[in-house]
Amino acid sequence: MNKDHIELGHGSGGLLTRELLDELIFSTFSNEQIDQKHDGAILPMSGHVVMSTDTFVVSPIFFKGGNIGELAVNGSVNDVAMCGGIPRYLSLAFVIEEGLPVADLRKILESIRHAAEKSGVQVVTGDTKVVERGKGDKIFINTTGIGTLHPKAHIAMQRISKGDKIIVNGSLARHGMAIMSEREGLEFESEIVSDTTHLNTTVEALLDRFGNDIHLFRDATRGGVAGVLSEIATDTAKGVFLKEAWLPLEKQVEAACEMLGIDPLYVANEGVFVSVVNGAIAGEYVEALRSMEGNEDAAIIGEVTETKPGMVILESKIGGKRVVTPLIGEQLPRIC
Repeated sequence: MNKDHIELGHGSGGLLTRELLDELIFSTFSNEQIDQKHDGAILPMSGHVVMSTDTFVVSPIFFKGGNIGELAVNGSVNDVAMCGGIPRYLSLAFVIEEGLPVADLRKILESIRHAAEKSGVQVVTGDTKVVERGKGDKIFINTTGIGTLHPKAHIAMQRISKGDKIIVNGSLARHGMAIMSEREGLEFESEIVSDTTHLNTTVEALLDRFGNDIHLFRDATRGGVAGVLSEIATDTAKGVFLKEAWLPLEKQVEAACEMLGIDPLYVANEGVFVSVVNGAIAGEYVEALRSMEGNEDAAIIGEVTETKPGMVILESKIGGKRVVTPLIGEQLPRIC
């Protein structure tokens, strides 16, 4: 790789493609599976298989707290975990725009490797395409996560019932506001950093301890917490009641949202997930979450009711109530 920028020849299937794969991609993710250089992977697995696929087009590709590579790994790992799965393997596909600096690609690949190691998954297969300048936006990444179902996982919308508590594992809206500040060149008194992280180890520990009392997991990415809760209310035909005072928000994030006129409930997260659990174990569940690194701000934010079926009702800090509807249109474009 004696080139400074990606060229169309890197996607031709010829010598430059071989150099790109051997000197950058295969060498970064070397393991027993990917070293075979097949177009696929033979995976030793048993039991129920959990799989999720996602494509990442975030702009900008580098932001405070992470980059598109780390985001792609965490996103697919977390989607498998939200199904009650234990992620094991990852496929990785790139669409690279002609002209991307090779130094940027190296940085992204290293972030992918590091994120995969932290979350305990192996990159086992993938694909690389190069498109003409102007036909992409630097780099797009597709990842597919594959894992096995946790033996105590029974994650299903229909298991939600009256009295269940709604819990988040940490402060809201950090990722979306980090992207917004980076994209628009906004400066705040204290730096807002994306919350992108892997959630699978946290989820696995919760399933080990609480198992059947966990009725649902959802990561609050596009559409934010409001999107998740609206989906729950609609699909279960039950009510969801929230209190604004219970929402965990960092002061700088809350101030930024207020300044920009953005409701933090709708802002995307990449390290926040919503749990719906049996109300009887909710307090113990939150204590367990808070004892795990990165989840210190976990909180009960609401409960499932039989009043106002199909609706999410928020009680404000001054006691008023309003309906929380799903996001209409695009609030923050290309946040993942």
